[in-house]
Amino acid sequence: MLGRPEYRKALVFCGLIGVPVALIAFWFLVALRQLEELLWTTWPKDLGWKQAPWWWALPLLTVAGLVVGLVVARFPGRGGHLPAGGLHAGGVSSKALPGVLIAALVGLPLGVVLGPEAPLIAMGGGLAVLFASLVRAPRTEASTALLGAAGAAAAISALFGNPIVGAVLLMEVAGVGGPQLFAVMLPALLASGVGDLIFTGFVHWTGLDTGSLNIGLPKPPPLDWGDVLWVLVLAPALAFLVHWTFVGGRLAARFVATRTVRNTTLCALGAGVSVTLYALATGRSPAEAALSGEATLARLAQDPHAWPVGALIAVLAFKGLAYALCLGSMRGGPVFPALFLGGAAGVLLAPLPGLGLVPAMAVGMAASVTAALRLPVSGVVLVVLLLGNVETVALVVLAAVVSFVVTQTLPQGPSLRAADGQPAEQPAH
Repeated sequence: MLGRPEYRKALVFCGLIGVPVALIAFWFLVALRQLEELLWTTWPKDLGWKQAPWWWALPLLTVAGLVVGLVVARFPGRGGHLPAGGLHAGGVSSKALPGVLIAALVGLPLGVVLGPEAPLIAMGGGLAVLFASLVRAPRTEASTALLGAAGAAAAISALFGNPIVGAVLLMEVAGVGGPQLFAVMLPALLASGVGDLIFTGFVHWTGLDTGSLNIGLPKPPPLDWGDVLWVLVLAPALAFLVHWTFVGGRLAARFVATRTVRNTTLCALGAGVSVTLYALATGRSPAEAALSGEATLARLAQDPHAWPVGALIAVLAFKGLAYALCLGSMRGGPVFPALFLGGAAGVLLAPLPGLGLVPAMAVGMAASVTAALRLPVSGVVLVVLLLGNVETVALVVLAAVVSFVVTQTLPQGPSLRAADGQPAEQPAH
C-alpha cells in the first residue's frame, strides 16, 4: 500500500491536517477549562460563598438543557451523536461543526455530566474534511473516511496527551478490521494479561531475575492472589451497574425524542436536581457530582481519605443518576464520568481484605470505562496511562476483559435509531 502514490499523498496530507486540528483542539479544551473554572469556582467566590452553593446546578443545567435542546432541534447534525450510544467516528460533516461546538461549549461548562471526547472526535473529523475541501484535495469515500479518522485522532490525542491512546481509541471506535478485530483482539488481550500475571507472580515467588526494562522508579506493593480474586467479583458488578446506567440513558433518549427542546430541558433539570441532592446530603460542593469528573478524579486519587464513606456512596448514586440522564439527552463523551465512577467505587471498596487503594481504583476504572465504551483495548491503554505504573497492568487487563464479556451478554436496551437520527443504534462491538 505504501507503494501507491495516492496513499502516500493521503499520508502526507493527514500529517499536515494534524497541525491545525491539534491547535484548534487545544484552544477548545482551554476554553472549556476556563469556563468551568469561572462558573463553578470564581463566580461563587466572588459572590461571597466558599464554594458553589447547593442550588447552583439548577439554573446552570436548566440553561444547558434549553440550549442543547435547541441545537439538537434546529442545527444540522443535531449537535453530534447521543452519548448513550457510545463513541462514534465519522458521520459528522463540516456543516454540523457549529452545532457540535455550541452544544459542547455551552453544555459541558454548565455542569453536564459528560466529557469533551465525543465533541473532539466530531470536531477533528469535521475539520479535516473541511480543510480538504478548502484546498480542493481529491476526495473519494475511502479518502474522506481516512481524513475523518486522522482528524479525529489528532483532536482526541490533544485531550489525552498521548498519540497511542488516540490511535488505539479511533481504531476501535471506527471498527477497523470489522468483527474479526474483536474476535482476535479479545483472546489475545486476555492471554497477555494472564501471562503477565503469572510471570509477575513467579518473579515475586521465586526471587529470580529475568531482566526487565525497569529503570528504577518506585513500585507499588506487589500483586497477590487477593487482588486477582477481587477482580472476578468487582469487575462484573461494576460492569453490570454501568451497563444499566446506559440503558437508563437510552430510555431518557426515547423520552427526549418525543418533544426535543422541552424534554431535553427536563432531563437537564433532573440532572441538576440529582447534583443538588448530593450537595444537600453531603454539604460538599455540587461540582463534585456535576461536570465530567476529570478534575475531581485527580483530587480523589491524590487525597482519597478526604472523602468519607457517605460522600462516596452519595456521589456514586447521584452522579450516576445525573450521568444516565445526560447520556440520553445532552451532547458530550461518556469516558470521564465512567472513569470517575469506577475510581470512586475503587476508593470505597479499597478497605476490603486483601485489596488496597491502587488495585481497587485500577479495577474500578478499567471495568467502568470498558462497560461504557465497549472498547477493551482502549480502556486498558487509557487506565494504564492514568495510573502511571506497570504493576497493575494485569489487573487492568483482566477487569477490562471480564467487563466487556459481561456487558456483551446483558440485554442492550431500547434502540437509539429514532432518538439519535443515526443509522447505527448501538456500539457495534
